[in-house]
Amino acid sequence: MKLRPEEISSVLSQELQKYDRDLGTQSVGTILQVGDGIARIYGLQDVMAGELIQFPGDIYGMVLNLEEDSIGAAIFGSDTNIKEGDQVTRTGRIAEVPVGDGIIGRVVNAVGQPLDGKGPIASNETRKIEIKAPGVLDRQPVSEPLMTGLKSIDSMIPIGRGQRELIIGDRQTGKTAIAIDTIINQKDTDVYCFYVAIGQKKSTIAQVQRTLEEHGAMEYTTIISASASEPAPMLFVAPYAGCAMAEHLMWQGKHTLVIYDDLSKQANAYRQLSLLLRRPPGREAFPGDVFYLHSRLLERAVKLSDEHGAGSLTALPIIETQASDVSAYIPTNVISITDGQIFLENDLFYSGVRPAINVGISVSRVGGNAQTKAMKKIAGSLRLNLAQYRELQAFAQFGSDLDKATLAQLTRGERMVEILKQGQYVPLSLEKQISIIFAGTQGYLDDVDVEDIAQWETDFHIFMEENHSAVLSDIRTSGKLEDETRETLKSAIEAFKASR
Repeated sequence: MKLRPEEISSVLSQELQKYDRDLGTQSVGTILQVGDGIARIYGLQDVMAGELIQFPGDIYGMVLNLEEDSIGAAIFGSDTNIKEGDQVTRTGRIAEVPVGDGIIGRVVNAVGQPLDGKGPIASNETRKIEIKAPGVLDRQPVSEPLMTGLKSIDSMIPIGRGQRELIIGDRQTGKTAIAIDTIINQKDTDVYCFYVAIGQKKSTIAQVQRTLEEHGAMEYTTIISASASEPAPMLFVAPYAGCAMAEHLMWQGKHTLVIYDDLSKQANAYRQLSLLLRRPPGREAFPGDVFYLHSRLLERAVKLSDEHGAGSLTALPIIETQASDVSAYIPTNVISITDGQIFLENDLFYSGVRPAINVGISVSRVGGNAQTKAMKKIAGSLRLNLAQYRELQAFAQFGSDLDKATLAQLTRGERMVEILKQGQYVPLSLEKQISIIFAGTQGYLDDVDVEDIAQWETDFHIFMEENHSAVLSDIRTSGKLEDETRETLKSAIEAFKASR
């Protein structure tokens, strides 16, 4: 077979025309040191702060320190298979998580990967975890109530949509129980809930999920889990991930509730990261920017203006105190950032007052504007009555000869404390709360034995539903307690008392 030069030249020219030089450039760095969820990397001169970088084994990390000749990064995942000398590549993306409707009802980790075995997240949208909080002009004052279903909170420490209300107390005093009750109470409302579990046992998180499923609350709730067994970077980033997921819905005009349980553990994780990154320590060995760690997170709780769709993000951060010391570093920081606090007390909890809320120290600075008119009307005197009762109780221990007025006040106070007690996972609707608190403040329970009050209340609610549902629905729809409704409620209570 004879080769013809013109054939060869035509084939070569065709191939040369098809040839396309596709050169890809990649920015790579070399690991100098790795351990405890932190890597020091040489190279990557053009990397951005907060950027995602890729480690071997498809593990990602986030750039935290930018130094002269190296960078410090937090690793999102196990660092056991990452070793000194390995190559790290840039992704060009700032740390982000999946968002959208596909995330609702799921259990995910701090970077948005599913943990519930229900397959991948059905979402192609992502949102940066660190976003600047909306400005003053993008907001409006808190004006709508967010009902918790707990009598003591909705009457005396009301929470509004877009508020930041701190839940603070020692361990095992019922902080998480209040948060879970609030989530359960959002059933049949338009509020989407995000529960961020930081540094908790996996069994505890599983228990929370089971409780929410039993009450049908997982349909509108997302759990972001950063358990105690996970590395510190996951605990540090989890609250921001939960906030980003809620923010996405908020900007669509929806209402969201985010619970951070708890921020003390996030602060500890951030302290660990900062010390490993050799940032200078300050008070209690926390870094100087630990205030900013929480302020930039909680400032993202907002009630948006009508021009932006009037969506809201309500934050309920939880802080664990040591021996009821609210003047420690992290508690005082978070108290100063939030719009009020619900303080849970050991002594009250162990004496059977649950939820164990100390009414004297607990306050809601903006929630009063969001409280329904009916609740405002009947609960106005409640706080004062309880405060006077606590004061008299202390004096009554010393003297046996008490005048009639003091005895009456003690009697009323004792019964109001009993009324405000509430079991776990049984949130009450607004109209039921108003009817029982009204009965208590008007003195209808003064002649009922303290130990019989719980049963009296249960029977009263059944009686009202069966015989006076019109009064309840009137309170529910109007949110007011007009004179006519008030009189009907009074006669209903009297009829119930007469029937016992």
